[in-house]
Amino acid sequence: MHIAVITFRLYAPWVHSLKEKRMIVKSMVSKLQSRFHVSAAETDEQDTHQTAVISVACIVPHNAMADSIMDEISAFVEQETEAQILDEHREIR
Repeated sequence: MHIAVITFRLYAPWVHSLKEKRMIVKSMVSKLQSRFHVSAAETDEQDTHQTAVISVACIVPHNAMADSIMDEISAFVEQETEAQILDEHREIR
């Protein structure tokens, strides 16, 4: 068993309050959890208005499946968010 973790750093220049940011983050986390059955949460930059860091983790039986699901999640985030993806970090443990 392996743990696949993918972290996104998103930038949304139109966000001017933590309330606006929270709505964007909650929506993305909820969509990820319901579509892929993974754990997802905002993991950093909680007090910064225009930057959000969302991490997604799942347990997979082998590395090939980890790569596959991370590719699907990455494509989904690109499609579903209007925010700019500044960074994407992948890790398999």
